[in-house]
Amino acid sequence: MSNTKVFKSWVPNWAIIAIIFFCLLHSMVLLGVYTSNVTYAASFLDVEPEDLQFSMIVTYATFLTTILVESRLFKFFPTKKYFLTIYGLSAITFILTAYIENFSLFIILRIAEGILMALPCVALRQFLISRFKSKHALIIGFTLNYSALFLATPFIMNIAVWLLENYDWKYMAYGSALFQIVCVGLVMLTFESHRFHRKIPLYQIDWSSFIFLLTSLLSGAYFFVYGEKKYWFESDQIIIALIVSLLTGGLFVLRQMLIKRPTFDMGVFRYANLRNGLFISVFFYIARATLNICHSTMFTVWNWEPSRVAHVQYLNLIGNVIGMVLAGVFLAKSVSSKYMFIIGFSLFAVFHLWFTFLFVPDVSLSDIAIPYMLQGVAVGIIFVPLVLFTVAAVPTHYGPFAGIVGVAGRFWGSILGFAIIQNAGVFLQKNHYSKLSQFVLPESPETQMRVAQITQSFIAKGYSSDNANKLAIKQIVSSISKQSVLLSNMEIFTFMGYAMLVIVALLLMNQHLKQTFDIFRNRIWGN
Repeated sequence: MSNTKVFKSWVPNWAIIAIIFFCLLHSMVLLGVYTSNVTYAASFLDVEPEDLQFSMIVTYATFLTTILVESRLFKFFPTKKYFLTIYGLSAITFILTAYIENFSLFIILRIAEGILMALPCVALRQFLISRFKSKHALIIGFTLNYSALFLATPFIMNIAVWLLENYDWKYMAYGSALFQIVCVGLVMLTFESHRFHRKIPLYQIDWSSFIFLLTSLLSGAYFFVYGEKKYWFESDQIIIALIVSLLTGGLFVLRQMLIKRPTFDMGVFRYANLRNGLFISVFFYIARATLNICHSTMFTVWNWEPSRVAHVQYLNLIGNVIGMVLAGVFLAKSVSSKYMFIIGFSLFAVFHLWFTFLFVPDVSLSDIAIPYMLQGVAVGIIFVPLVLFTVAAVPTHYGPFAGIVGVAGRFWGSILGFAIIQNAGVFLQKNHYSKLSQFVLPESPETQMRVAQITQSFIAKGYSSDNANKLAIKQIVSSISKQSVLLSNMEIFTFMGYAMLVIVALLLMNQHLKQTFDIFRNRIWGN
């Protein structure tokens, strides 16, 4: 593919880079618009937060599956028409989501959005990398690509809060559709209309593998997301979801091992460092998932306004930028991935153990600013080196399959992180609530005195005696509930902090990581 012919001759290189980067944000909008503010999205669709989490996972599962066939579809269609169709259909799906309140139809649209999210991603990233003539082109391209992934989230969150405070929720969908239309305009303005690939018939695509894998991922996601809510194996739906996931997953693996030209070559798992990369990816995303606990605490315990929580996320974004810059410098100076992982997971440990002491009834922004930024630094330092490390763990011809393994690690890490935190939170909160309730028995003199004091404070504000007494009891129950949440968060963060230290110890003892980095360095710089 000659990228010099993809874009019109009058378009300068810097403009091409900016346009590609802007168009890459398309995927971030598709993934993040309905998860940027779960509370409002859930209320609009009249569903539970778990349903919104599942809808995000549906999109990402479809994204992962579509990557298997993306290159065939890209080569089948003329490049310009391919991108115009994707962005045009994305705009239409956003408009439809503004008017569909049925959750089942919404999930179908999220599947379509997952496909549309995956189709332009790899091609645009290759275009981006090809625009840099530096020997560090691969590092620069991946850093820009994945910086869009992380940096888009706080921007979307702040835009969402502003729109929700000033307009209706549907304007979120309208704004997202407008973004896609801008992408259509940029493609029409700067792309050539020629075909750049030999046309490969679509019947050669292994659609059976696509269906097997997608069914397995969606069923597995349903099992983990709804397991706790449906009491796990007491629910027939959960049992069926697990059986379907294992069965279709097994059929996918079996098919890849039997057919002559597999969609995914299982031989990629013979390489120890690819398995290490998958292991690190899963734990990395589990560690990232705890940030949602911080945001939940800001809303439910510290009673911060949505706009304030949205603005606070810029601190984490600054940390992401710092981490990515450091990672880029380390990679350019040939620092081993092993040491970058050790630094990153050490910062994760510091973040979790530091934040353990911040789960109190009230804190100021200055109290949480440094550890909150450190989490962003940790993410920035680890992510791009981890992607490159996973790809470099195997011979070149296995590279695309290694990339899919990396995406799979992110997928399962996100699901497991959500499931672990959800189940641990529910279990611990119930235990703490039960124990704390024992100290506020109605017949206890201390409890009666406390109720009387709070009742008097409400009466002084003008409430009647009956209403004041009800509000006093409600305040005590709320206090117990908040305290149980804080204690649970402390235990989860303490456990995660020590788990990160264990990961650091394992990284220090692993001798294969340096070997893979040497392969990666030779592949990039040729020495």
